[in-house]
Amino acid sequence: MRLAIAGATGNIGARTVEVLEREGHEVVRISRSLGVDLHTGEGLDRALTGVEALVDATNAPAGDRDSTAAYFGAATRNLLEAEARAGVGHHVLLSIVGIHRADGNAHYEGKREQERLIEAGPVPWTIVPVTQFHDFAEMVVGWTERDGAAEIAPLLVQPIAPDDVAEILAEVAVGRPRGRHPDVAGPEPQDLVDMARRTLRARGRDVELVPTWSGPFGTGMSGEVLLPAEPARLAPTTFEAWLTTRN
Repeated sequence: MRLAIAGATGNIGARTVEVLEREGHEVVRISRSLGVDLHTGEGLDRALTGVEALVDATNAPAGDRDSTAAYFGAATRNLLEAEARAGVGHHVLLSIVGIHRADGNAHYEGKREQERLIEAGPVPWTIVPVTQFHDFAEMVVGWTERDGAAEIAPLLVQPIAPDDVAEILAEVAVGRPRGRHPDVAGPEPQDLVDMARRTLRARGRDVELVPTWSGPFGTGMSGEVLLPAEPARLAPTTFEAWLTTRN
């Protein structure tokens, strides 16, 4: 098949390209750095010529709720309009588990806007909600670390390996549109503070962790809000197995 990956130079996009090409598919990489701008539409019509399915694995810069929703909305509208013109038969969106159960997070607002546009749009679609990645705890520490200490919310998550996400997105992309895909998660729940502690230990780093709800993740995301709903699809790679590859 001829497939396109939007966000092809990003963490998940690049991995998905690799999986699809390994399986023998022709992959069109869509990224601003490669001359295709989702926010102006420049280069989209050319890139989508002959494409049968597209995976949207794009991300957005940090911003408030309105700016993030506007960013994702503009890119999604341009993608859908160009796909309709090109006759693309399947739009696959990488989304996030729990975004409809948690409010107040700007990134989640943007993802909800993407989903709304896709569900109402002209292109047959599959939305794939995925839990946080195994490196999420370390990323949060990087956001908040100051003077040897980092604030981190005691979230309950069921993290997944990025490579597993790419494998599933590739599988979905070459299949038929199916609407909302079951939630996708790693094999077991984890406490985010413990994940951060174990990751830092594996890195040989000494950072004091300060559990708090005062940061970007409030109490509206506590409890089981971020866990997958049944029936979920569980990927095989455990956090412990992933961690052994990061030393």
